[in-house]
Amino acid sequence: MEGLKFVLVFVLLAMASSPIFASDPSPLQDFCVAINETDGVFVNGKFCKDPKLVSENDFFFPGLNIPRNTSNPVGSTVTPVNVVQIPGLNTLGISLVRIDYAPYGGLNPPPHPPSCDGGPVRHGRELFMLVLSHPTRRIA
Repeated sequence: MEGLKFVLVFVLLAMASSPIFASDPSPLQDFCVAINETDGVFVNGKFCKDPKLVSENDFFFPGLNIPRNTSNPVGSTVTPVNVVQIPGLNTLGISLVRIDYAPYGGLNPPPHPPSCDGGPVRHGRELFMLVLSHPTRRIA
C-alpha cells in the first residue's frame, strides 16, 4: 500500500509540473534600435527607432581594432561596447569589451554568475580565474 501511495503522489506531481517551462520570455520584436528620444515603443529601458529608419550604422562600432593606452597603475584599459555605443544591441542581450593589457598588467573583473567570459589573445597569454557563486563549492 505504501508503494501505491508513493507512485500516486509521484504521478500527480509529474502531471502538475509538466506545463511549467523555465525560459526567458520571447522578444516582442526582432530588434529595437535604441534612441534618446521619448517617442515610440519603449522596450528594455530605451525607446525604439522606427524600423524603417534603421541602418547598418546602428549595428556598427569603429575602434575595437585600435589598441588603447595601458600606461596606468593597473596596466590595462577596458573599452566597453554596449547599447550606448551600438544602439542596435538593445534587446539582443549582447555586450562586448576589448581589454588591452600591458606586460604584467592585470584586471579584476566583477563576477556575474549567469554569464561567461572569454576571448582571443593576440600576443602573449591570458590567465582566467573562475569565481563561483557558492562559497563552499570547490573545483578539484
